[in-house]
Amino acid sequence: MNTAMQSIAPKDGPNGGQISGQVPVLELKGLSKSFGGLHAVRGVTFKIMPGERKAIIGPNGAGKTTLFNLITGIFPATSGQVLLFGQDVTAWPSHRRTALGMARTFQITSLFPKLTVLDNVLLAIKGVRPSKFVMWRFLSSYREVYDKAHGLLERAGFLDRANTEVRFLSHGEQRQLEIVLGLASNPNILLLDEPAAGLSSGESVEMTKFLMRLDPNLAILLIEHDMDVVFDLAHQISVLHFGEVLETGAPEQIKKSQKVQEIYLGTG
Repeated sequence: MNTAMQSIAPKDGPNGGQISGQVPVLELKGLSKSFGGLHAVRGVTFKIMPGERKAIIGPNGAGKTTLFNLITGIFPATSGQVLLFGQDVTAWPSHRRTALGMARTFQITSLFPKLTVLDNVLLAIKGVRPSKFVMWRFLSSYREVYDKAHGLLERAGFLDRANTEVRFLSHGEQRQLEIVLGLASNPNILLLDEPAAGLSSGESVEMTKFLMRLDPNLAILLIEHDMDVVFDLAHQISVLHFGEVLETGAPEQIKKSQKVQEIYLGTG
């Protein structure tokens, strides 16, 4: 897809101040989750600074999605802490974390296929606002929402398909559109759950280019099995194995790690 996405600036931090480069956007301290006798996540600790791109990799069953569910508030933590901009949000529900500046996409497409691209973006914008969308009101009464939607689509290179039903987009385009919807809340950190899942090799390349064009001040944490996407995008990679962080480092370090090759890449 030949997008020409410009930077989409993230919003200010909590209380209206700019995000400080010294305060982590996200920090995990000894985060753990148990389901009965199953320890799905074990003492995970790391931090992400503004603009940092971090990836979490690991084999199926390593605890990656469970970790995301703890970070976003879908699952309660058994122990440990989740901090956003230095504020402890461990006990907060998902919508409060979103309001503070967190957004997430999911493995499974969550678009409305029979609605247009524009309608999907409008619903995403209205979904994070306290006012309700009333279908029989004049469109002019939602001018700010429509202006924002058009701005997002223009910067993402989707404006020419604003009135196209989502079901007529390619799978790769639908995955990119989901990320545009994630940007509707003006997040400071975006969590991406396998953005390249189900994409062809060509679509994965386009997805990587798309992600690299996002605003450089936006922190990104992604789970991904496509190693080309991970190595091209991430500044730092953490390898999760049986719920624990096995190793963390720059892409080159992870590529050369004997432990990672043996346990995850299967080349040892």
